[in-house]
Amino acid sequence: MPQVYVLTPVEFNSPAPLCDCVAHRFGNAADHPERVRRYPSDMTDTEWAVVRPLLPVPGWMRGRGGQREAYCHRAMLDAIRYLVDNGFKWRAMPADFPPWDRGYAFFRRWRGHVLVQEFHDRLRDRVRQMAGRDVEPTAGVIDSQSVKADAVVGADSRGFDGGKLINGRKWHVVVDTLGLLLGVMVTAADTGDRAAAKALLKRVTDAHHRLALVWADGGYTGSLGEHCLAAFALVLAIVRRSDDTRGFVVLPKRWIVERLFAHLMRTRRLARDYERSTTSAEAIVYWSMTMIMTRRLARSHSASVNRPGVGSASQPRATRRFAYDRSASTFAGTAPRPNKTAISSQVSGP
Repeated sequence: MPQVYVLTPVEFNSPAPLCDCVAHRFGNAADHPERVRRYPSDMTDTEWAVVRPLLPVPGWMRGRGGQREAYCHRAMLDAIRYLVDNGFKWRAMPADFPPWDRGYAFFRRWRGHVLVQEFHDRLRDRVRQMAGRDVEPTAGVIDSQSVKADAVVGADSRGFDGGKLINGRKWHVVVDTLGLLLGVMVTAADTGDRAAAKALLKRVTDAHHRLALVWADGGYTGSLGEHCLAAFALVLAIVRRSDDTRGFVVLPKRWIVERLFAHLMRTRRLARDYERSTTSAEAIVYWSMTMIMTRRLARSHSASVNRPGVGSASQPRATRRFAYDRSASTFAGTAPRPNKTAISSQVSGP
């Protein structure tokens, strides 16, 4: 497994850097001004504290050559998160982020070296541990989702899904019982579910050797179950929908993967497939999931650290209220309103 950051005291290249990323500590990021965080997709300090130890060490720090990075890693991550969350073009990157070509080079490097998937997997392990689960899952759910493709998607990686009447691509995903992504494969929309499942399940079982059971819908019936049992020692359980069922009915286990698709479709870059290559489309899915997991880990971290009645200088207490904290706030402008009875007595008094 690639190395991760080692938090050891070092001398910074700038007099007083506000960021502790590798590019600031060992690279040339101090040559650029600090960025002011202002977008909802930007990582909070709590999220950065969770993400910081899980980032892979750049190749130039491991003797593999290359120039020292010139832009802050946190700013790079925020730029990609902003693109994934809002779905704009790379060339339309806001001016307060690093230049768009540097952001795209960072995205392409992480995609090519599978760093985004490794970063995603480390976050997923943390989320599973936070939920009291073992790091390695033993059961999962598989399903597919067809999405429309933009004109930039070539004919070699797009197709027409006759069942959904969608011309575009198809996501094939496997999730664990918590709804966390175990594997994703993007194909043309006319690719059959059973054919794609063989390749995807091989990829997932190679990475997760304890996976023994996968639930699926009726589209995965046939010889796929025998193939999974013989090739992967994996039991494929079909969750069927009753023919007498009318309207929307939540089916056992299948709702877990449907919830994942709902989360992904809220990411505007994934509302329509804009990626020229399927590897870039898969990387965008992983980036979207990292945003969900960092926020979940940050909420858990804040709930365990920020006790009721305890504030911090960097974040005013009025912005960190808990539903069960009924004590008076000391934040400016949030003083309790005077009692109506006291006001009336003052007005009608002598």
